[in-house]
Amino acid sequence: MSEETGPGPRLAMKSDSSTPAAPLRGLGAPLRSSEPVCAAPPPSAAVVLLEEAADLLVVHLDFRGALQTCERAWRSLASNDAGTSLEVKCSLCVVGIQALAEMNRWQEVLSWVLQYYQVPEKLPPKVLELCVLLYSKMQEPGAVLEVVSAWLQDPDNQGLPEYRALAELHLQRVLLPLGCLSEAEELVVGSAAFSEEERLDVLQTINKARQQQKHQHSGSEEAQKLNQEGSFSHKFLSLMVLLRRLWDSTGPLNRD
Repeated sequence: MSEETGPGPRLAMKSDSSTPAAPLRGLGAPLRSSEPVCAAPPPSAAVVLLEEAADLLVVHLDFRGALQTCERAWRSLASNDAGTSLEVKCSLCVVGIQALAEMNRWQEVLSWVLQYYQVPEKLPPKVLELCVLLYSKMQEPGAVLEVVSAWLQDPDNQGLPEYRALAELHLQRVLLPLGCLSEAEELVVGSAAFSEEERLDVLQTINKARQQQKHQHSGSEEAQKLNQEGSFSHKFLSLMVLLRRLWDSTGPLNRD
């Protein structure tokens, strides 16, 4: 049965297919009786649970069941499947993220994945990308600001092929919307992931954003000044009306 909390934000997800069996040696030629048959090793418990979770998510729309199955898979990794591939672990996170989003529990996504990877620097690029896209879509980019910054600053991540795409995503979806222009400049200038032409384009975008920021700030100050002036004028007018009333009330006495 699927979770009845209403549809949450949808994220593109590609479920991992099952591990294909290894082909027999000498395909197309008869096996000699002395040759052993090379059977593929059985899939690990985590792989079996991953397939089950993906089926619950995509076919049955059982989002709670999919999430719980992913968590069972992670528990099996902690006890038995230490050698399970990084790809399987990443896929478990992708299914879990999608399940949480479908249940409208997207606020829990970041803490959910970090409980398995412990520190932001160890998050797989695909998982980090989904987190940025999700929180940006829900207009909460500040939630991933520190996590993505820590990931990008890690020297081990800077050599990954996905680094440039994540740096650009961080600029467009997190730093610029939040108005973190100094941080954006530091990232662009200090990163070798951008070419000189790309760096100039991004710096121009940052400069335009800074000009807009200054304009909005000056406009806000002007509006505040006008409000203060308007308040003073209102108080002055009220005082004049009061003085006029006092003058009128004392007028007959003066004439006497």
